[in-house]
Amino acid sequence: MGNRGCIHRGHEIVRPWNNKRWITCALEFKGWVAPKWTPGRWTALFFYDEALSLAAGHRPCALCRRADYERYRGAIGFRGADEIDARLHADRLDRRAKRVHVMKWCEIPSGAYAEVDGIPHIVLADQLKPWSPKNGYGDKRARPSRGVAVVLTPQLSVRAILRGYKPQIADSH
Repeated sequence: MGNRGCIHRGHEIVRPWNNKRWITCALEFKGWVAPKWTPGRWTALFFYDEALSLAAGHRPCALCRRADYERYRGAIGFRGADEIDARLHADRLDRRAKRVHVMKWCEIPSGAYAEVDGIPHIVLADQLKPWSPKNGYGDKRARPSRGVAVVLTPQLSVRAILRGYKPQIADSH
């Protein structure tokens, strides 16, 4: 579950974010369940898996996902959440549009997302799987071995994955 601050009014999303702290939380923590559509409270966003939340620009929560947060933080070598969030905010946005970057196919780690023919794909060891909100992951296809790709996962999260952070991937076999 993701959090970008209070971005709703009633049951309508009215803005893409409200602060730089975009986190991925557990669905429940110590018996506490996130508020949904509560006026003036943060807006719960739901992701198919953690790899997708990282591609959207989120990072693990330092409270309810402490162990994952520490692994992520350790992989990137940053001291704290404010530093991580500032860097992620710069990495994920080009003004109000999504910032992307280019990498060689052979250098993209499993768990990152790349665009192929305008469609987001999760990159796995030797294959790609297209993603759609309606169907989740689609049929596998071969991962290119040469050339470059447009990478959707922010550079900081790609760095974390390259340095050993393993995001949860649903239905990855």
